[in-house]
Amino acid sequence: MNLCRRTIGFLLFSSLFQFQSLFIVPAVIAQTTNDDLRQRHAEGYCAMYEICGNRSDGKVLNCPYGSPAVKPDELLSSKIQSLCPTITGNVCCTEAQFDTLRAQVQQAIPFLVGCPACLRNFLNLFCELSCSPNQSLFINVTSVSKVKNNLTVDSIDFYITDAFGKGMYESCKDVKFGTMNTRALEFIGAGAKNFKEWFAFIGRQAGPNLPGSPYAIQFLPIAPESSGMKPMNVSTYSCGDVSLGCSCGDCPSSSVCSNTAPPPSLKGATCSVRIGSLKAKCVDLALAILYIVLVSMFFGWGLFHRTRKRSRSFRMKPFSSTADGGESHSINRQKAENLPMQRLEDANESSTIGVQLSIVQGYMSNFYRKYGLWVARNPTLVLSLSVGMILLLCLGLIRFKVETRPEKLWVGPGSKAAEEKQFFDSHLAPFYRIEQLILATIPDALHDKPPSIVTEENIKLLFEIQKKIDGIRANYSGSMISLTDICMKPMGQDCATQSVLQYFKMDPSFDADDRLEHVKYCFQHYTSADSCMSAFKAPLDPSTVLGGFSGSNYTEASAFIVTYPVNNALDKEGNDTQKAVAWEKAFIQLAKDELLPMVKSKNLTFSFSSESSIEEELKRESTADAITILISYLVMFAYISLTLGDTPRLSSFYISSKVLLGLSGVLLVMLSVLGSVGFFSAIGVKSTLIIMEVIPFLVLAVGVDNMCILVHAVKRQPLDLPLEGRISNALVEVGPSITLASLSEVLAFAVGSFIPMPACRVFSMFAALAVLLDFLLQVTAFVSLIVFDFLRAENRRVDCFPCIKVSSTHAESEKGIGGRKPGLLARYMKEVHAPILNLWGVKLVVVSVFVAFALVSIALSTRIEPGLEQKIVLPQDSYLQGYFNNVSEYLRIGPPLYFVVKNYNYSSESIDTNQLCSISQCNSDSLLNEIARASLTPESSHIAKPAASWLDDFLVWISPEAFGCCRKFTNGSYCPPDDQPPCCSANDVPCGLSEVCKDCTTCFRHSDLHNDRPSTAQFKEKLPWFLDALPSADCSKGGHGAYTSSVELKGYENGVIQASSFRTYHTPLNKQIDYVDSLRAARQFASRVSDSLKMEIFPYSVFYMFFEQYLDIWRTALINLAIAIGAVFIVCLVITCSLWSSAIILLVLAMIVVDLMGVMAILGIQLNAVSVVNLVMSVGIGVEFCVHITHAFTVSSGSKDERIKEALGTMGASVFSGITLTKLVGVLVLCFSRTEVFVVYYFQMYLALVLLGFLHGLVFLPVVLSMFGPPSRCVQIEKQEERPSVSSQP
Repeated sequence: MNLCRRTIGFLLFSSLFQFQSLFIVPAVIAQTTNDDLRQRHAEGYCAMYEICGNRSDGKVLNCPYGSPAVKPDELLSSKIQSLCPTITGNVCCTEAQFDTLRAQVQQAIPFLVGCPACLRNFLNLFCELSCSPNQSLFINVTSVSKVKNNLTVDSIDFYITDAFGKGMYESCKDVKFGTMNTRALEFIGAGAKNFKEWFAFIGRQAGPNLPGSPYAIQFLPIAPESSGMKPMNVSTYSCGDVSLGCSCGDCPSSSVCSNTAPPPSLKGATCSVRIGSLKAKCVDLALAILYIVLVSMFFGWGLFHRTRKRSRSFRMKPFSSTADGGESHSINRQKAENLPMQRLEDANESSTIGVQLSIVQGYMSNFYRKYGLWVARNPTLVLSLSVGMILLLCLGLIRFKVETRPEKLWVGPGSKAAEEKQFFDSHLAPFYRIEQLILATIPDALHDKPPSIVTEENIKLLFEIQKKIDGIRANYSGSMISLTDICMKPMGQDCATQSVLQYFKMDPSFDADDRLEHVKYCFQHYTSADSCMSAFKAPLDPSTVLGGFSGSNYTEASAFIVTYPVNNALDKEGNDTQKAVAWEKAFIQLAKDELLPMVKSKNLTFSFSSESSIEEELKRESTADAITILISYLVMFAYISLTLGDTPRLSSFYISSKVLLGLSGVLLVMLSVLGSVGFFSAIGVKSTLIIMEVIPFLVLAVGVDNMCILVHAVKRQPLDLPLEGRISNALVEVGPSITLASLSEVLAFAVGSFIPMPACRVFSMFAALAVLLDFLLQVTAFVSLIVFDFLRAENRRVDCFPCIKVSSTHAESEKGIGGRKPGLLARYMKEVHAPILNLWGVKLVVVSVFVAFALVSIALSTRIEPGLEQKIVLPQDSYLQGYFNNVSEYLRIGPPLYFVVKNYNYSSESIDTNQLCSISQCNSDSLLNEIARASLTPESSHIAKPAASWLDDFLVWISPEAFGCCRKFTNGSYCPPDDQPPCCSANDVPCGLSEVCKDCTTCFRHSDLHNDRPSTAQFKEKLPWFLDALPSADCSKGGHGAYTSSVELKGYENGVIQASSFRTYHTPLNKQIDYVDSLRAARQFASRVSDSLKMEIFPYSVFYMFFEQYLDIWRTALINLAIAIGAVFIVCLVITCSLWSSAIILLVLAMIVVDLMGVMAILGIQLNAVSVVNLVMSVGIGVEFCVHITHAFTVSSGSKDERIKEALGTMGASVFSGITLTKLVGVLVLCFSRTEVFVVYYFQMYLALVLLGFLHGLVFLPVVLSMFGPPSRCVQIEKQEERPSVSSQP
C-alpha cells in the first residue's frame, strides 16, 4: 500500500533504459588551420573530400580539398543509393567516408525509423553534407588544422534554407522514443524547441570522447552574394505525407489524425450559476430556493394554526384540556377492546390509564412482565447460564489471528483490480520493491525558500550514506544478505540504484576535477555524455533523483531522492521475499540509528521508507494507543458507576453507589466482545487492529445506554412494590424500546458487512454480533446483577464489599436507600427544558434552524472527497509521517500505467498488430495512437506521455532500415551490433569493423516483409532475439531490460501472446481524489478502446487495487445507508405498528446522517470504508436518541405539549445522562490518541454524532413530536373494570 512512496521509483524503467543519444557525426568532418585554402564554389565541386586523419578519440577528420566530384563505382553507387536516394551520379565522398557515415547514422535510425518522413529528411541533411556532388555550393570550410602534417577541416559554414530546417523539424518534433516515453529529439536534438536550436546542437564541436561533431558547423540561411554559393534546399517530406505515413503518435498534425474524433472528456461538467459577482453551484441555489419555500410555508402554516388555535381556545375554553388527543381516544375506544393493554395505575384516582399497544408490543410487554418476575426469582440461574454461553463462545479465541497485510485489509476478494494485479504479476512480473531515502534542505527563514541541495558537501554526505548502506548485512537463516543479493539488475551486473551518485558511477574515487560542475553538466547531458552514464549502463533522468525543482531547473533542487529497486516475488512467504524483508528491517534500523543523526547534523531533513514499512508500522499501531483506549474505558467505567447510583449522600454513599454493578456491566461488555471475536475466530475469520481497539469501546458506549436506562427504570418504580414487581414493571416500561434500539443497532452494523473492503466488512460483522451478545447479556446477566445489587442495598450492605453490613442510623434510610425523589436532571428536563421547547416561537426557530442545517449539509456533502490518506492510518510518531510529507512536497512524477493486452494474435492473417502499434502503416485509431492522443489532454485523461511500446520497437528493430539492429551470421544465428561482444571486445575503444562480424547481414530485406510486417514465422523466430538483445550505441532499440517483462513468451508459439503490456505514466497525483480520478479515467479509456478494437485491454497500476473501492464509494454509502435506515424503519413499524411514529424516527435519523455528512465536509473528513461504516453506525446509534423519547411520548397522556413534557421528564434525563454523556466522556479521551485515524474517524466523527444525536433527540425531536406527533395510546379505564390480561389477547 505504499502508494505515494512508490511514485519516485515509478520512473525507474524510464531511467533504466534511456540509452546513449548519439548525435550524428558527419562522415566528412575534421580539424586544422585556415591558410591558403583554395575552394571553388560551383556545381560539381566538393568542399571536403577523403579522410586525412583521426582525432585522439578515433573520430575521422576530412580533408579540406575543393576537388571535383568523383563518379563512384557501381557497388559504391548502389550503397549510396540505398541510404541517400537523392544523391545520383558523381559524389563527394569515398567508400571509407560513406562507410563512416553509414556507421554513424545507424545510431540515429532506430530513433526515427517509425516515422519515415522524419527519417528521410534527417538522412537527407547528412547525405547532402557528406556526399552531395554540389557540396561546394553550400559548404564553406572556414578553418583548418593540422593532424600529423595533414590539413583537416576544423570548422565550416553550412548554408541551408530555413524552409528545409523548419520542414525537417516539423516532421520530427513529435516522433517518440518509446523505450523512454519521450520524444526522440530529447536524444538527437537535446530537446530542441525549434530547428535553429536543433541546428545549433548538431553544429556544436564535441570534446574528446564525447558524442557530437568533431568540427564546428555554423548553419546559415543566406550565402554571401559574391561567393557564388546558394543554400541547400532539398525538398522535405511532411510527416502527414500518405506515402511516407507516420503514426498519429509521431505526427498528431496528420490529416488522418486530425480527422479522428478527440477522446471524450472524462470529467463531468459541473452546473453553476452566476449571480452578479457571485458564482454558485446549481445544487446550492436549488437548496436555497427550496429552503425559502419550505420556511415560508412553515411560517404560514404556523401563523394560521396559531390563530386558529387561539380562536378555538377562546370559544371552547372549558374543553381545552382535551383539545389534543382526546378525540382520538374516544374514536379508538372500541378498537381498544381488541388490543393488548398496558395499565398504569394511579392510587389517588378512581380510574386507571391503559396504553393501547401494538400486537408485537403487547407480546413483548407480556413477555418482559413474566420474564422480569422469573429473573428476579432466579438471578443466579440466569447469570450462570448467560455467562456460561458466552464463555463457551470465547473458546474460539484459541484460533485467534490478526490480519495486518494491507492487501488483505483493504482489497475485497472479488475486486476487479485485484484480479488484474494477479494476472499482471503471474503473466508478466510483480512490480519491484522500493527502498527509499529523501534528503532535503531546510527553507531559509528570510526568503522562505529552501536552498539548493546540490553542493559539494552534500554530494560527499551522500557517498558516506551509500557506503553505510552498502555495508548492511542482514541475517536470514544464517546467511548474510547484502543489497547486491536482492537488488534489481536490469543489465545483469550492477544494481539499478537511482541516485545522483550514478553520475559518478557510484564510485567516490571517480575522476572529476570538480564534482559540482560535473553533476551540473550531467543534469543537461545525461542522455549523451558517456561520463554521465550510470554504473548499470543506462542514462539517469535527473527528475528521478531530485526533488523540489520547477521545470528543468535541476540545480535549484532542494532534495536528493535515493531509490533502491529490489526484486519482488509472487510468493510473499518465499525465501526471496523473506530475504528482502530481513534486509529492509536492517535498512530501517540503520536509517534510524545512524543515518538520521548524521544527516540532521548537516542541517538537512531526512526521511526514509522500505517496502515493508507500512505493514510493520500497522503492527506497531496495535500497541500505540493501548493506554489511550484503557483510559477511555476507565473514564467510562467511572462515569457509569456514578450515573447508576443515587444522588450521593455522605451518610449513605457507600450503600447507594453502584461501583460494583458498573464494573460488572463493563465486564459483561468485554465478554460480549470476546464472545464475538471467539465465534468468528472459530470459523476462521481473522481479526483486525480496528476490531481489537474500537469494538470494545464501541460496544461499551452502546451497552452503557441500556444499563443506565434499565437501572433508572427500576429506580423509578414505587418502593412499596416488592423487588420482583419493580424489576418486572421496569422491563415492561423500557424493554420494548431497548429491544427496538438494540435490534436497530444490530441491523445497522450488519448492513456494513455488505461493504466490499475486508477490514470494514469484518469490523461490521464482529460489531453486529458483539452488540447482539451485549444486548442479550444486558437483559439476562445484567438484570440478574441489578437484582443482586438492589438486594444488597436494601440489606444495607457496602458496595464493593457486600459481606459488610451496616446498621440504619438515619431516619431517611427507613424509606429505603435511594429515595424516589426525581433527580436534578429530570427536574430540569421537565420544568425548564420542556417548557422552553413548548414556546411557539421556539418551535418555529428550532425547525427552521435544523432544516437549514440539513439542507446546508446536503450541499456540503457534495464536496466530500473519496479516499483515505495513508498518513492517517499510521501512528503520529511514525517515521513514515515525515516521509509521506516529503514525497508530497518533492514529487514531480506520476506512477507508471500499464495497458495490458490479452491474447494478442500476431499472425500475419490477424489485424491485431496494426490495431496496437503506432509506427508507419498502423491504424490511426490503434491502442498506442489513442494513448498518445489521450496524453495531449492530461488534465482529463491523467496520462502524461505516449506509451513505451515493445511492439513498435520490435518492428523497428527488425526493419531493414535499422541495419545495425536485427542481424544474423551466415549460419542464421543472431549477430549483435558491432559495438557489442563478440563483434567488439570490452577493451576495443573505439570499436571498428571486426573480423568476427564482418559477414553479418540484416535479418530481412524489404522483399522479405509484407507491408513492412513480419510473417507469423518471422515474428515467432525474432521476438526472443529482440527481447534478449542488449541496447547499445549502434542499436538503442534492443529489448533486453526495457521489455524483458513486457511480453509473456509462454505459449506464444501458437501465434497468440497471452499477455503483453505497454507502459506510460500518470500525471503527478498529489491528492487522494487524483488517484481515484486517474483510475476512473484509465478504465473508461481502456473500455472505450477495447470496444473499438474488439480486443481485451485493461489498465494496471500498483495503486489501483487500493483505490478501486472509491470508484463507487458514494453508491456503496447511499445503498448501505438506505438499507440501514430502511431496516430501522421496518423494525420500528413492526414493533410499534405506527406508521406515524416510524416515519418521524426515519426523518430524524435521516437528518442526523445528513448533518453528520455536512460535518465531515466541514472537517475535511474523506469518504471511505471507515467513514461509511461510521455513517451506517450513526443510524444504529442515532436510534437510541429517538426511540426512547418517541416511545415515552406515545404512552403518555394529555395534550401534545404535556406529553412531550412527560416524555422528557421520564426519559430525557436517561437519554442525556445514560446515552449522551456516557458516549461523550468515552469519545473525548480518544482525542489524545497517537494514531490520527482514531482522532479523525472516531473522535471527530463520534463526537459530531453524539452532539448531533443529542440535539436532534432532545431538541428537534421533541419539537416535531409536539407539533406533528402521533396520537396518544392512552385511554381512560374505569377503576372497577378488571385489568385485561395481556396473555388473553390475540
